[in-house]
Amino acid sequence: MPNTPTPHIEAKEGEIAERIILPGDPLRAKYIAENYLTDVKQFNRVRNMLGYTGKYKGRSVSVMGTGMGCPSMGIYSYELTKFYGCKTLIRTGTIGALQPEIKIGDMIIAQAACWTTKVQNITGMTGNFAPICDFGLAKEAVEYASEHGMIYHAGSVLTTDYFYSLGDNVIAGSEWAEYGVLGVEMETAMLYLTAARNGAKALSITTVSNSLVTGEEADTATRETGFTNMMEVALGIIVKH
Repeated sequence: MPNTPTPHIEAKEGEIAERIILPGDPLRAKYIAENYLTDVKQFNRVRNMLGYTGKYKGRSVSVMGTGMGCPSMGIYSYELTKFYGCKTLIRTGTIGALQPEIKIGDMIIAQAACWTTKVQNITGMTGNFAPICDFGLAKEAVEYASEHGMIYHAGSVLTTDYFYSLGDNVIAGSEWAEYGVLGVEMETAMLYLTAARNGAKALSITTVSNSLVTGEEADTATRETGFTNMMEVALGIIVKH
């Protein structure tokens, strides 16, 4: 079987840019393509995981949904880096806050990802891999956000396989917050692992959609199209690569 198209991406060779933005929600990918990119062409609709390539400030940029959880992120980030030659990947997703000072709509720039998922076992390593971002991308994201007066927090996040707790403990409860972990989500660790394995640069920029401290939550429409700061940061720095 030829490398492309893959089982999950129908794009032909050359239809996906080396730099790609990865929201979890495919409708957020559609929103970014329609509102920020020019000369847009859709390259994927398999399983409704929408993907587009266009121009931003004269440079070719792609955007594609990844779905929820490490297995889904693992599939798309692997195929994009291994078979389509993507070199710079920036996640633009949502996250639940674990610290009281972090509010709905704040950005979290993930320097590193703790993880409770067992997906790391696939590496076959005798120890545990530490998933970290590309330092250059993180530095640029912090500088961009600061220059544009955006509220952000930089630090570690927790990647978990669970959205709903099956036991008495709240997922990513106080034990993680006590160690300074900023928020909990479901994809960052896998993105960093895959990028490291396949020689790509990656960064996860998320926006707080709910707080595990206060119980506040953003509505569906806001999650899909309202968190524009992280989109603008991602676009602003990815075109440099």
